[in-house]
Amino acid sequence: MKHKAGFVNIIGNPNVGKSTLMNVLIGEKLSIITSKAQTTRHRILGIVNGDDYQAVFSDTPGIINPAYELQESMMDFVKTAFEDADVLIYMVETGEKDLKNEAFFNKIKQVKIPVLLLLNKIDQSSQDLLEQQVAYWKETVPNAEIHPISALENFNIPTVMKRIVELLPESPPFYPKDQLTDKPERFFVNEKIREKILMHYKKEIPYSVEIETEEFKEEAKIIRIRSVIMVERDTQKGIIIGHKGAALKRVGSEARKDLEKFFGKKIFMELYVKVNKNWRSDKNQLKRFGYKD
Repeated sequence: MKHKAGFVNIIGNPNVGKSTLMNVLIGEKLSIITSKAQTTRHRILGIVNGDDYQAVFSDTPGIINPAYELQESMMDFVKTAFEDADVLIYMVETGEKDLKNEAFFNKIKQVKIPVLLLLNKIDQSSQDLLEQQVAYWKETVPNAEIHPISALENFNIPTVMKRIVELLPESPPFYPKDQLTDKPERFFVNEKIREKILMHYKKEIPYSVEIETEEFKEEAKIIRIRSVIMVERDTQKGIIIGHKGAALKRVGSEARKDLEKFFGKKIFMELYVKVNKNWRSDKNQLKRFGYKD
């Protein structure tokens, strides 16, 4: 039996459900899911193995017109998704017309690899609107196969997965068959803490935050973690900590519970907050946090 393997890269505007799709396809919650835009900052790989295939899925940041260095770096991750894709998933939702960045939109229409256009959130659409949308996208992106789905309800996902496997090129696996992702443990600690901040804080606070895990020490029955929440201003530090530390305690408690499920071990977590002024516009800081090579 010949083996297939390839990179399946997911792109689209913010809030179209890319992270939900990624997590459903791989059967694990690797990507952050919140109702806020720009939740995904990095390119995250999730690996699905069958007896005769390996699909390496890639969740990328939502496509935007960047306003500062961090967002420029986020769009660099999207560019790489075009460079190594064997199958490109372009995800849209009902009512959407095109990408927020016209250059990326034109790239999609010109790529030579298979493109699957997934029309998401059809559970929130009428049949008439769905038919109009399918017709619109067939005309707008003629090189794409159109698949209506609901990532949240797992509707039509098995059909899409079957089609992805059919489109994969013949190749030995790129990663060991027991590997789930390309990211280290500390990355998922950082992301889980950031997810809780996105959920509980408003306005600019979640977008001014970066997490750095300084210690990840795994013992037989417990993992000891020490992480630092970086903010850009002293006022943000106070908001993150909250009255008598209550807000920070909630973030730590919720992140710890989720990480215990993820790692299958008890977690002891220490959280601190530090001011790191203007880190989002500092190329050296962005490199330190893994946004630039």
